[in-house]
Amino acid sequence: MHGNAPEYVARRPFKVLLLLSSLHGGGAERVAVHLLNQMDKARYDVRMGLLRGAGPYFDRADQSRVIVAPEGETHFNYDGPNSAQYTPGKIVGSAVRAPLAFRKMIADERPDVVMSFLKGTNLLVWLALMNMGARRPSWVAREGNNVLAVIDEETSHKTVAGVSLGLTRKAYQRADTVLANSTDMAAGLTRDLHLDPAAMRMINNPIDVAGIREAAQAPLAGAPNRPFILTAGRLEYQKSHETLIRAFAREGIWRTHSLVILGKGSRLAELQRLAAQLGVGEYVRFIGFAPNPYAWMARAELFVLPSRWEGFPTVAAEAMAAGTALLMSDCSFGPRDVIEPGVSGELFPVDDETALGAAMTRLLGDPARRAALAAAGTRRVERFALAPMLAAYGELFDEMTYARSARLAARAAGGSPPQGLPELSATR
Repeated sequence: MHGNAPEYVARRPFKVLLLLSSLHGGGAERVAVHLLNQMDKARYDVRMGLLRGAGPYFDRADQSRVIVAPEGETHFNYDGPNSAQYTPGKIVGSAVRAPLAFRKMIADERPDVVMSFLKGTNLLVWLALMNMGARRPSWVAREGNNVLAVIDEETSHKTVAGVSLGLTRKAYQRADTVLANSTDMAAGLTRDLHLDPAAMRMINNPIDVAGIREAAQAPLAGAPNRPFILTAGRLEYQKSHETLIRAFAREGIWRTHSLVILGKGSRLAELQRLAAQLGVGEYVRFIGFAPNPYAWMARAELFVLPSRWEGFPTVAAEAMAAGTALLMSDCSFGPRDVIEPGVSGELFPVDDETALGAAMTRLLGDPARRAALAAAGTRRVERFALAPMLAAYGELFDEMTYARSARLAARAAGGSPPQGLPELSATR
């Protein structure tokens, strides 16, 4: 994270409103719950607005600080693959009802800062903030994924994809700050969305290192009765589970190890069929959503993340915290923020089942190498621990609140914002 906000002492807690569609998903939702529950309440009054009160992380959020849109289950059920959102009913709900729901939350809560998460919600919040005038809070559009890859996944229709990219550029250009969660994502967003570099910030995802290490020691029921490789993530195209299954079968790793896959998604039946067709069905275990994935991580011989794209692969950093050797695809974006390649983890080319199989075989046959990677990973993951990451978010909220206060004070006096502060359009 960077920024040079002047020192600012609050007379009241800064009010921050986090906006998401639901608490389904992964890294972004866990970040939001950490911010809601653990930011310093004497300094930051953090609330969360959801279109739906749903998702595996919903019960972990401080319910006294959560606002849920009425009739959310009826109008705002956006879960599933991105391509499923391109139906007339979903588009109407997104373009009309959802911005109105977010706008009401903003009007009721009157936050100093709004932070929205991920492309779909960012587009909705852009619409919700239009023409709010002096009531408009500072807006942080937080992105946690590869936007170009997401748009490509959403639709194969070039015209629709072009419209989506154009709207995304326009929305992100209207944000006061765009927040990325990895270094190469920040550069990619700036380039691909034609953003002002001065408006870009970067904060890696916070990892509850101490909590993960404690949870990792919990008993584990249902584990295979032999060594296993582990992966975790939604069963969708982005995560490239089929590449891992093919490599697992191709190299004959099934003769000595099982493959355990944590996560739910629309491709479950397809992946089960693939494993069966390759003759390894009895050695590939689909567990579904695991409330405590860390107990699985701590007992795995190797954690593999074969994603086609990411933002900041939180689950990989969590595996490091659990003390597991890490092997992951060199995708855009984030793996090189998580690890120091060759020291605290290893990388292989995206979708290269041959390279993945060879790397798994080599690492599984070299316990000393795995132990060295795991030890280096447990040291490296400390840089993503909650305390420094929450402090970085606090600096960002301070910066955004100070800029808004200075802007409003200057307007009230009939002047311009003080030199060095950005002019933030009230109609963005």
